[in-house]
Amino acid sequence: MLNLNRKLRRFCFAAAGALALVPALTLVSAQPAMAQSRNLPDFTDLVEMVGPSVVNIRTLEKSKPGAAGNVDEQMLEFFRRFGIPVPPNMPRQPRPDRQEEEQPRGVGSGFILTSDGLVMTNAHVVEGADEVLVTLPDKREFKAKIIGTDKRTDVAVVKIEATGLPAVKIGDANRMRVGEWVMAIGSPFGLENTVTAGIVSAKQRDTGDYLPFIQTDVAINPGNSGGPLINMRGEVVGINSQIYSRSGGFQGISFAIPIDEATRVADQLRSTGRVTRGRIGVQIDQVSKDVAESIGLGKAQGALVRGVEAGSPAEKAGIEAGDIITRFEGKIIDKATDLPRMVGNVKPGTKSMVTVFRRGAARDVSVTIGEVEAEKPVRKAQAPEPKPPVAGPAQVLGLVVSEIPDTLKKELKLKGGVKVDTSESSAARAGLREGDVILAIANTEIAGVRDFEAALAKIDKSKPVNVLFRRGEWTQYALIRTPR
Repeated sequence: MLNLNRKLRRFCFAAAGALALVPALTLVSAQPAMAQSRNLPDFTDLVEMVGPSVVNIRTLEKSKPGAAGNVDEQMLEFFRRFGIPVPPNMPRQPRPDRQEEEQPRGVGSGFILTSDGLVMTNAHVVEGADEVLVTLPDKREFKAKIIGTDKRTDVAVVKIEATGLPAVKIGDANRMRVGEWVMAIGSPFGLENTVTAGIVSAKQRDTGDYLPFIQTDVAINPGNSGGPLINMRGEVVGINSQIYSRSGGFQGISFAIPIDEATRVADQLRSTGRVTRGRIGVQIDQVSKDVAESIGLGKAQGALVRGVEAGSPAEKAGIEAGDIITRFEGKIIDKATDLPRMVGNVKPGTKSMVTVFRRGAARDVSVTIGEVEAEKPVRKAQAPEPKPPVAGPAQVLGLVVSEIPDTLKKELKLKGGVKVDTSESSAARAGLREGDVILAIANTEIAGVRDFEAALAKIDKSKPVNVLFRRGEWTQYALIRTPR
């Protein structure tokens, strides 16, 4: 009994000590949570500041007489009876007697650029619309005139006849930092003035030729398109444009057009109704790490020229297939997609300096910038019957090559090269195949089979051999690893 009492006393003392510690432990663990709650962003002031500038955009299209009409009544009754939704693509019966009428086409968002009624949105929101209706947060509705659209950047400007409107404040997208809080206001699924928030997930996302997108985790859904992305200073830093989704709804990844790019486009749309972009007429590709090291470039950067358009500014300037463009107007080209953006922002007719890396050395060339035009179909040359193949040292790489007929050289506008007649073992593993034209090997330009074999005899067989070759209209590099 005595032992039992001692045990009970020890238990009570221990329990009392533990209870005495509870308030202290609770207080310590609550402090970080309280501090964290104080640091969470408050978007209420931003909503009051920017909300009046965000508009809802509805588009209408005119249905033609004799076009599709109502669904067959018997089929409708069938769906009603069994509670089945009517399929959106269900065939409809024609109604020849129906007059032309306007049908809802889509819904999107936008924001007021100027107090006199200029509104910015996405091009895909208003594209193909017969009528555009803009609804302000105070429920006033206006018919809008499309000032201009640009499909390449997905930017559009429309105009409503109103004055004294609250215009947004434009921010600087370049100052944004990954992890920064941002907010979106729009009309997802037609639900006007919906506010969502998140953070900047990444910058400079390459999902288009002319746009480095801002990636966020802000909830964006159909209907948000064209609405503003807003920073914590109440400034518009982007236009919500795209989402990455397998379901059609938001899945945590959304993309916005940087406002500086959008404003540049909008300024041209306002002044001329169209966007003028520069071009030099090259087809480009990324430079891989292996190729960069093999040809002596070192770092994998720049844009590999795979093809040069006939009569283009690049051809006139002397840029060749196989060149790597490393700088444009003194600015480093880090990724291939940087080049079309840089060139596109230059006014046609401007002379620009381009740095190219060719055969192990860099050189500067002056290019007169042309204007972007409709794409032309790629011309495919018909090759004549090849001459008998010539075997030699190339066989160690699994290659059998032959001379290129002069007629084919002229047709393909080639100064030299050899034609691949057989590609096996090492060459085949590197991606070379019959019909390719080898233009250079180990940074040495090839005029014919003799030059090819002489260059091949000098290579270091312990290192990969870089081969510049042409396939059809495109030029690229391959690395052949010689057998040891």
